[in-house]
Amino acid sequence: MKARATDARRAAVLGSPIAHSLSPVLHRAAYAELGLDGWSYDRFEVDEAGLPGFFDTLGAEWAGLSLTMPLKRAVIPLLDEISETASSVEAVNTVVLTEDGRRVGDNTDIPGMVAALREHGIEQVDTAAVLGAGATASSALAALSRVCSGEVVVYVRSEARAAEMRQWGERLDVEVRTADWADAAEALRAPLVIATTPAGTTDALAAAVPERPATLFDVLYDPWPTGLAARWSMFGGAVVSGLDLLVHQAVLQVEQMTGHTPAPLEAMRRAGEKALAER
Repeated sequence: MKARATDARRAAVLGSPIAHSLSPVLHRAAYAELGLDGWSYDRFEVDEAGLPGFFDTLGAEWAGLSLTMPLKRAVIPLLDEISETASSVEAVNTVVLTEDGRRVGDNTDIPGMVAALREHGIEQVDTAAVLGAGATASSALAALSRVCSGEVVVYVRSEARAAEMRQWGERLDVEVRTADWADAAEALRAPLVIATTPAGTTDALAAAVPERPATLFDVLYDPWPTGLAARWSMFGGAVVSGLDLLVHQAVLQVEQMTGHTPAPLEAMRRAGEKALAER
């Protein structure tokens, strides 16, 4: 149901730590562009132990929640329904609170990744490489199930992580082969490389960027550019940033929570870029 501009509605992002989150900047920019003067979007420091209690405080004025770590799996038992996309990776980053009191979970990270890639002209690749094997890597595999027709090589630091990634591949119907992190420089020759690791992890790989790199999707956005992304751009490769992902997944959240489609992508992007420049 499309929200009226005069409706007093609330939304927020929850997580721990949460002070760094750009979500309030993006969602508030959307509300301003859409003329939703009665809407507010805040951030709350909430950990797994505090999540049930927070849900107990939600009144009828609440339209939705964005969730970051460590809440994306912890929230699932508190929901009435989750989407097929969220179920596929056992992770919810979006909760829509319906007028009849139901809590519906979704994952906009996966379609957000696909949308960010398509915006940069990546519709289909034959093979891809993923750097890292954390929670974001499983979302990357889910996104690749929609854009990669062949093998995905995931570079990991342990056999336990390797086994986990192969299991995700089977579950998501992605042909996954795992390789040792010591050989991660080989990943950089793939037509699409998705870096899902924490800040600083891929810096040592920058020197191995090939002369004609293809496309790098680095999910980080602060600090930006990463050493790998900077070197990639220097050599003329295409770079998709974590801000691209953040904006596209937030666009989908705004559409679900407010009922307004399309959400104002460019206004949200400009707000995010401005906020990052001021940090």
